Amino acid sequence: MLFTEIDLQGWPRGQMFVYFSQMAPTGYSMTVQLDITDFWARLKRSGRKFFPTYLWAVTACLNRQPEFKIAYRDGKLGYYDTLTPLYAHFHRDDKTFSLMWTEYSDDYNTFYEAYLHNQQIYGDNRGILSQSQTPPPENAYTVSCIPWVSFTAFSVHSYQDKPYFFPSVEAGKIVSTAEGRKLLPLSLTCHHATTDGCHIQLFLEDLKKLLDTLPL
Repeated sequence: MLFTEIDLQGWPRGQMFVYFSQMAPTGYSMTVQLDITDFWARLKRSGRKFFPTYLWAVTACLNRQPEFKIAYRDGKLGYYDTLTPLYAHFHRDDKTFSLMWTEYSDDYNTFYEAYLHNQQIYGDNRGILSQSQTPPPENAYTVSCIPWVSFTAFSVHSYQDKPYFFPSVEAGKIVSTAEGRKLLPLSLTCHHATTDGCHIQLFLEDLKKLLDTLPL
């Protein structure tokens, strides 16, 4: 993975980064109802699984904006060329979950097959890390889904004070409206030092367009 250092003095966002990361550390969560009616119909016809498609689409759109990929590496501030989705794999028998990750690829089909391969190889492993022989990559961000519950608000609370700037993304149970629309609750938790509302807007616009046009 590539890591590009940021010149804090020359970065247009430099002062905001210092303010919201050191002077007034601030994060925020935002939940939207994403209309996925057309995507859902095409997905059902294709026989493809929702979760890996969701993982790929969210990661692809986050990767289009450097602000979502900012981190410290060896004490240097910068951004990765891509993020890797770190997600929960649910064990139905004992109601526990293990964390898994699949390396991102710009090609949807490549990622989809890699996800299925991971499930086959590591899906029965227990413990917090399914792939315990390899630690999660340093560019891994948290993305998951609570398919049993539909929500209008969701937030992630960290109990450790550390410089973490990757977003956290959570989807909820898809609901049907009286008009027959399919709505996906989608929550993003972000650090204000690196992202503002405009970044969320661009992400959501990209995600809606990608889902509506993705060949399945």
